[in-house]
Amino acid sequence: MANTVVDKVMRRPVRLVPLAFLGVIAIGTLLLLIPATHHDGQVRPMVATFTAVSATCITGLTVVDTATYWTPFGQFIILLLTQMGGFGIMSIATLLAILVKGHIELSGTLVVQTETQTQSLGQARRVVLRIATSMLVAEAVAAVILTLRFHFTHGTEWPQAIWHGIWYAGMSFTNAGFALHSDSIMGFIADPLTIIVMSVTVFAGSIGYPVFWELLQKWRRPRNWSVHTRLSFYGFILLFVLTFAAFLIFEWDNPDTIGSFSVLEKVTAAIAGGVMPRSGGFNIVDYALIKDETTITTIVMMFIGGGSAGTSGGIKVSTFFLLAFLILAVARGERDVTVAHRRIGDETLRQAVTVALLAVACLVGGTMMLAILTNLPLPHVLFDVTSAFGTVGLSMGITPELPAGGQITLMVLMFLGRVGTFTAASALALRTATRHYHLPEERPIVG
Repeated sequence: MANTVVDKVMRRPVRLVPLAFLGVIAIGTLLLLIPATHHDGQVRPMVATFTAVSATCITGLTVVDTATYWTPFGQFIILLLTQMGGFGIMSIATLLAILVKGHIELSGTLVVQTETQTQSLGQARRVVLRIATSMLVAEAVAAVILTLRFHFTHGTEWPQAIWHGIWYAGMSFTNAGFALHSDSIMGFIADPLTIIVMSVTVFAGSIGYPVFWELLQKWRRPRNWSVHTRLSFYGFILLFVLTFAAFLIFEWDNPDTIGSFSVLEKVTAAIAGGVMPRSGGFNIVDYALIKDETTITTIVMMFIGGGSAGTSGGIKVSTFFLLAFLILAVARGERDVTVAHRRIGDETLRQAVTVALLAVACLVGGTMMLAILTNLPLPHVLFDVTSAFGTVGLSMGITPELPAGGQITLMVLMFLGRVGTFTAASALALRTATRHYHLPEERPIVG
């Protein structure tokens, strides 16, 4: 009886998360319907709704050109929605992660023991303030650097340079990917510093607050990092190197992308090509013109995504590498899955498998739906579907051409990819029903 009450108390905030995001989306849609937010004289509910979903879910997919369709007031609302979505997802996901690790005593106090420090429910305000502070500081530093770069390097007047600096810093940290230039960041290919600053800011937001904070505290003592931080940080580095190399090699002689660029410009493009598919969403090249090998690599990276309790989507880096260690243990015939001299519990592994399979089901369902509704090439459909579910924002240019049913499908995928993944993972972690008996065992043929 006590366990049942505890489970109900702990699951209640998990159930409220989707409703909270739906509320923000509804408000954002109403605001974007105001005539002062767009240059178009017509009211387009589908455009407003799609943009509100994409901004709140910090995805970046668009059905109109953000730079020309929306007025500065409309752009400010979009920026505000991405900030709310980014801050909300980091705060809620972090608190849910704390919630999942804890237990409720008879007194009703939630006590949480993490590998770095002990936190209680009474410290939730401190956690949220730390997240807000980290977010504002990271964005402020990036905004200052980008503002100076826009003004002195690109010749932008101070008011516009400041606005562009704030915009791209916010969009980078939240991994939203909306751009104030019609060609996204393709025009910055000759400016490595701007690309690097945006890429580092994307990394800071996508790696996840728990890892971000632990790195700040223990950057000199990697041996004391938690398993989650090790999986996330080293996983990020490994995936970036692989994606960077793949983009550079596959697109090196592609005349439609970076084939005609200088060596420095190719390397700069590859840096963005190694970071943005993980959830950043800024286009460094026209992804409709990339080679098939790059398409496959990008789809895989969008599916993996970034870190837990961060602004990125996908199944998460830690989930992906937990599955990799699981496969390695099975191949070796080992009963336990170990990472950094720590055994990973069976419940965690089951949750990782479940999250990955649910993600695959979403991708298959979304791709099937768009294949039914359109006659577009399958690689283009799969690319945009994965981008929507991974809340990345990269596109092969088919999103504005989709019928209403196709755009609704992408909206559902963006919502599921942003809210559904960690909500499902948290709900699975909180479901702790235990049988007091075991049924007879049988081993079906596998493979």
